[in-house]
Formats: sequence, C-alpha cells, structure tokens
Amino acid sequence: MSRRSSALTRGRGRFIFLCLTPAFLLYVVFMVIPTVDVFRMSLFQWTGFTGTARFIGLDNFVALAGDTQFLRSLQNTLLLLVVVTIITMAGALAIAALLMNPRLKGRNFYRFVLYLPSVLSIVVVAAIFSAVYDQQSGLLNNFLSTIGFGHLTQVWLGNEGIIMYSIAIAMLWQSIGYYVLLYLAGMSSIPAEVYEAAAIDGSGPVRTFFTITLPLVWSTLRTTLTFFIISSINLAFVLVRALTDGGPNGSSDVLLNYMYRQAYTNSSYGYGMAIGVVIFVFSFVLALIINRATKREVYQF
Repeated sequence: MSRRSSALTRGRGRFIFLCLTPAFLLYVVFMVIPTVDVFRMSLFQWTGFTGTARFIGLDNFVALAGDTQFLRSLQNTLLLLVVVTIITMAGALAIAALLMNPRLKGRNFYRFVLYLPSVLSIVVVAAIFSAVYDQQSGLLNNFLSTIGFGHLTQVWLGNEGIIMYSIAIAMLWQSIGYYVLLYLAGMSSIPAEVYEAAAIDGSGPVRTFFTITLPLVWSTLRTTLTFFIISSINLAFVLVRALTDGGPNGSSDVLLNYMYRQAYTNSSYGYGMAIGVVIFVFSFVLALIINRATKREVYQF
C-alpha cells in the first residue's frame, strides 16, 4: 500500500511539473528576460537600430535628474495617480454602499450602466472623450452653452492648465464601475445579522458604514488599491497616447508615454530603458508603501 501511495505521489508530482513547466518557461522568456534586459540596456547609449551600443554606466540616470520633460511627466503621472485613485476608491465605495440599499429600485440596471464603460477598449474610451471634449461640436461645450455657461467652454485637450484633469475624468469614467462591482461583492458577503444588530443599537447609515462595512471589506480595498495604482500607470499611457500623444508641448506626457517616445521615436533606446527602470522601481516602491500604509488587523465575522 505504501509503494502504491509513493508511486501515486511521484506520478502526481510529474503531472504538476509538466503542467507548470510551459507556463514557467513562457513567464521567463516573456517577462523575466525582457525585464533583466531593460536594466542592462539602461546602462548603454544605443539608438535601437544600429548594431553597436556604447556602455556609459549610470550616465542615463544622471541625465534624467536634469531632464525637465521627464520630471514633468513624473509630475503628471503622480497627479493622475493621486486624483484618480482617491476619487475612484472613495466613489466606488460610496456607490457600492448605496447600491446595497434593498429599498433602492433598479439596482441591477445601475450596476449594468456603471460597469459598461469597464468593458470598452481604452481606444474606444479615447474616441468617446475626443468627441465629448471637441471644441466646436463637443457635447461638453455645447451643454455648457445651452445651460447658459458658455463662458466656461474650453479647449479641453489643448489647454495646458486643465488637460491632465480632462484625462483624469476619462480614466475615472472608465474604471469606477469595475471597482463598484468588486466592493459590492465584498459587501454582499457580510451577514445581514450584523447590520440588523447595528440598527438595533441605534447606529445610523454613516456610522454603520465606517464601523462595520469598511473594516469588513478592508482586505478587498487593500488589494484593489494596489492593483488600481499599478494598472493606472499603464492605463494613463494608453489613454494619453490615444487622446493627446503628450501634447500640447508635452504638457500631458506621462512616464510610459515619455519612455516610448525616447526609445522608439527619438532613437534614444538606452535612455528610454533608463526611464523604464525608474518606472519599475517607482511601481515597486509604491506598492510596498501602499501595503505598509494600509496594513491593519483583519476583522472576521
């Protein structure tokens, strides 16, 4: 019996190994090796097209410290991360709490409407907001003129002072519904008896949310917060690329957009890879800070 059990264990181990090996090899080839190569190429001066690359050590990183456009793209990225993250997380939690109200009619319809933008391609979202923000025939300017606020009409994607906020609104519209559904799933797992006991104790809706709902969905909030901030770096790149391509005059550049331009448009591949290293380290450190800042005791029920 022990021999048979040992044979079954070895057979199971071989089966698991055979199943995991292809995925592991793909991960190494398409993730680990390219990531290591980014770090390696950041130490070289190379156009990306010639066969020769000159080793220059940390010169690319020294140049980044004095690159005003890089610093501007970093500032824009931080602005989007702070503004969009705070509004998305707080808004999604508030909307999810409202949709949990059993007296609210049409809850499924609202969930569908909120989630719909999340299934759209970012390019489609960019096309929608290009039409909304159009100076002449755009929905936003026409709406402002119709209700008597024509003096507030703007060149929404051409004004350097407001362009990042225009992009932030597009990111918010595309992403908030997805997180509403995630928080709804977390809130739905809280037993109704907990809320009934709170109501008997005289707890109002706001107090119940902060003392019961929020602590019990905190683990979900931590996970989604980290995921959202890291994914927003990629989302901002695609949206900026499709909406403005960094214009006007680089005022809407974000880190990935600036990296792409340096590496593949300006033939400064090594310099672009140095920006990629900064993005990698920035994302890693940011994830660590978020996990440390949001760490707290997990409540059970």
